[in-house]
Amino acid sequence: MRLEKRTPSGREKDDASIKLLAKLREQLYCSNISTIRQSAFNLSWMQEDGLDILREALFGNSPRRTKGAAAYGLRKMRGRMRKLAEEALIEGLKHPDAKTAEICGNALIVLKRGKGAAKWPRRPKRKSVRPPKLEIREIRGRTRSRQPAPRGRKPNDPMSRSRH
Repeated sequence: MRLEKRTPSGREKDDASIKLLAKLREQLYCSNISTIRQSAFNLSWMQEDGLDILREALFGNSPRRTKGAAAYGLRKMRGRMRKLAEEALIEGLKHPDAKTAEICGNALIVLKRGKGAAKWPRRPKRKSVRPPKLEIREIRGRTRSRQPAPRGRKPNDPMSRSRH
């Protein structure tokens, strides 16, 4: 797919960031789904420029994979861009293209479910039905007789003296 050159927004700091954005935008339209999702995730960290590119991919005439990855990138937006990304997904629900509306709807469902919800419902913790631990008690009347402690060798013992 041939992409027309994107006009810089003026927010880019230097030439390297312009090249990086162009590279990520090109990867967003790649044929490898893993590369597409990875570039969408990387664009989610790019603040306004990433938001612009992801919105362009979602609402433009692009393949379904690219639209899905753009929705993924919008879902992964953090910080002050999160609310704008959510608004973009809500706007996508009213889009005339059916696949765009469906992708945005699914992305909003996943976004609302959030990180806290697990895939499987958690089982309630079972109450422990273990018997209480047994105590070690002394039996009265039966004391163990102690054996005398082994003694060390005496200092005058010829076996313990060292030879000089």
